Amino acid sequence: MKLAVFASGNGSNFQVIAEAVEAGTIPGEISLLFCDKKDAYVIQRARTLSIPVISFSPKDFESKEIYEAELLHLLEEEQIDLIILAGYMRIIGATLLEVFANRIINIHPSLLPDFPGLTGIKDAFESGVKKTGVTIHFVDAGVDTGPIIAQESVAIEADDTLSDLEKKIHAIEHRLYPTVLAQVIKSQQGESF
Repeated sequence: MKLAVFASGNGSNFQVIAEAVEAGTIPGEISLLFCDKKDAYVIQRARTLSIPVISFSPKDFESKEIYEAELLHLLEEEQIDLIILAGYMRIIGATLLEVFANRIINIHPSLLPDFPGLTGIKDAFESGVKKTGVTIHFVDAGVDTGPIIAQESVAIEADDTLSDLEKKIHAIEHRLYPTVLAQVIKSQQGESF
């Protein structure tokens, strides 16, 4: 299965996914990394791993539709089967959703439907809830509203700082995402979990 990973920042989730693909834990190959920020550290990670990088910004295009049409052209050219979002900080629009329905997977740092959006960890921390976690879901037209594939919770302890909580969330993400991606890909290839 040919995979494309979309990312916008540091790329720690990209790194663990790439390592799992390399180890054969995730069946498939990462055909490309797409990054919408030309100076993001994830690009350096991909180059170190000899994974092709494509990077351009929506600001380079007249509209989101034209931006996504260019992305779609590249994905079709590479015959991509599945898009994996790993810290991609943009809402996926109709142009990609129509062609890749149920083939775009995202990871979000909260127990959806609670705390969707860009600041899920901070929102959960500041809300006073006793637990939050990680959600892996298919992407739909909403913001973090697609069908949930897997979730794992983490307790927010009384003495946790926001930084402590971020570390706990990232540890779960780095363990859970590769495992769930492997299961999803195997199920799409007709294998049982």
